[in-house]
Amino acid sequence: MIDRSQIGSRSEVREFEVEKGAIRAFANAIGDDNPLYHDEAYARARGFASLVAPPTFPATFRMPKPPVLESLELRRTLHGEQEFTYTRPIVAGDILRCVNVLTDIYEREGKQGGKMVFFILETRGEDLEGNLVFTSKTTIIYR
Repeated sequence: MIDRSQIGSRSEVREFEVEKGAIRAFANAIGDDNPLYHDEAYARARGFASLVAPPTFPATFRMPKPPVLESLELRRTLHGEQEFTYTRPIVAGDILRCVNVLTDIYEREGKQGGKMVFFILETRGEDLEGNLVFTSKTTIIYR
């Protein structure tokens, strides 16, 4: 199960165009009425080019997995943790190129016995000029 040679494996690159409707729908789904996410005039008055995406918005990007994760049984996986880091806010109109990279694999003994394998994925999102916009770090637990 643990093949450390897979560390560094990457998914294919995917491109996402951030749309106003998607930002509003996501903000509504998480119950956040911040006007930066809903009112374009308000966002522009505060120096943004358009609506601003909520901080967890990149979770909506459907990214392919690195090859080592393709064979995992979904019913045996848990979403352990996720964090986002930004160099700037994501705004409507952005086109982001994203890739998933497997950055670590390790094993731990579970509290109820049995081994658990932890896969650490990093998603990098860059603008069309190649500037990093966000990084997401996700922990997937396989039991």
